[in-house]
Amino acid sequence: MQQPLTPAEIVRELDKYIIGQRDAKRMVAIALRNRWRRRQVPENLRDEIAPKNIIMIGPTGVGKTEIARRLARLAQSPFLKIEASKFTEVGYVGRDVESMIRDLTELAINMVRTEELEAVKQKAEEIAEEKLLDILLPPKRQQEARDGALLPEPDAAKAAREEADQADSTREKLRKLLRKGALDDRYVELDVPDRNFPMIEIFAGAGMEDMDYNLREMLGGMLPRRTKRRKVLIPEAREILVQEESQRLIDMDRVIKSAIERVEHSGIIFLDEIDKIAGRESAGRGPDVSREGVQRDLLPIVEGSTVTTKYGMVRTDHILFIASGAFHISKPSDLIPELQGRFPIRVELTSLTREDFIRILKEPENALIVQYKSLLTTEEVELVFEDEAIDEIADIAYQVNSRTENIGARRLHTIMEKLLSDISFNAPDLKGQSIRITKDYVWETLRDIVKDEDLSRYIL
Repeated sequence: MQQPLTPAEIVRELDKYIIGQRDAKRMVAIALRNRWRRRQVPENLRDEIAPKNIIMIGPTGVGKTEIARRLARLAQSPFLKIEASKFTEVGYVGRDVESMIRDLTELAINMVRTEELEAVKQKAEEIAEEKLLDILLPPKRQQEARDGALLPEPDAAKAAREEADQADSTREKLRKLLRKGALDDRYVELDVPDRNFPMIEIFAGAGMEDMDYNLREMLGGMLPRRTKRRKVLIPEAREILVQEESQRLIDMDRVIKSAIERVEHSGIIFLDEIDKIAGRESAGRGPDVSREGVQRDLLPIVEGSTVTTKYGMVRTDHILFIASGAFHISKPSDLIPELQGRFPIRVELTSLTREDFIRILKEPENALIVQYKSLLTTEEVELVFEDEAIDEIADIAYQVNSRTENIGARRLHTIMEKLLSDISFNAPDLKGQSIRITKDYVWETLRDIVKDEDLSRYIL
């Protein structure tokens, strides 16, 4: 079993992809490590230790979602990102809050099923190969030859043995040809599931998605499974057979049990835009009933309850909830007190500076400049960014964020697309060339937009 990462190791891993925000990284690292610590304490105390849920406060584009997503990837945990504003109080138009637990369970099922399929892949490939050989050399002929070997007449028995040996020899020759790919241009006939049976349309209202899905599944299961015979090339036939055998080899009961356990003990739900459901009192009227209603519906899920899914009951007591919001108008204290109490860790993320933009462009393993260079390498065009050009891009991004809406690092995407639009468009005609991106090129391309504040609001 892989050794769990220490908080310092978690922060180092997050540093590879996210610039700055050290406080937020430390807090999520502690929350993740506490999950492992909880599993080590005596069982009678284990259920008493509640997860330390987190509220991240900061403007858009500073890394809130990316921190949560990378954290889930590090922990190999089921992870769901959902906007809190999509939920509304039961009885209003919107999604039922329990649907996020069902969605997370579905993700975990797919995650565990994929792992199980990978584990049985080799065995499935072996069985698929035998089935392909049976199609190419029907076993009936081999069996008849072997049955003939039991006949009492010496001559007949000898002939049958020779035929059986010849069939085995032919099978092994076919196996070698199959593995070499020498038979890849041959067609074989297979029975495959018929996807063209009539679809069942069920019209379900808002918040009824799960009932819709369950009815489809139930009615679909009542129809007989239809197959059709198709002629396919051997490589496609092998793939179809491997998939069929893999599904037969995995134990779905074990997959479901493992997935539910993973959701209950390792699941992470990222509740974005939680500030949009914060109750805000104004003169003459109380908080919006629907917003406060969503909070009250969320409360039992975050506190710990049991949710019914089509795979069974799922407890939410130890799912880690990470909430985030800009909180420009409302404050975390505008949330209902009970919900505030379930998010003991508050961490503020800072706005990005010009220096942060420079680092974002250059340092992460998935840095924007690395991405654009790789994209244009596919056209055999080499992009070379001078340091001064990178400084200029960062400076423009910082200026535009200061003058217009501050959208954080997302501004860099807009500027890079505008900067490289001509090169990207003409790339197929620039094959074999090396293009230097200089400070002057950046300024010449973007100066009109940057100088015209009204234009920059629309373009950048």
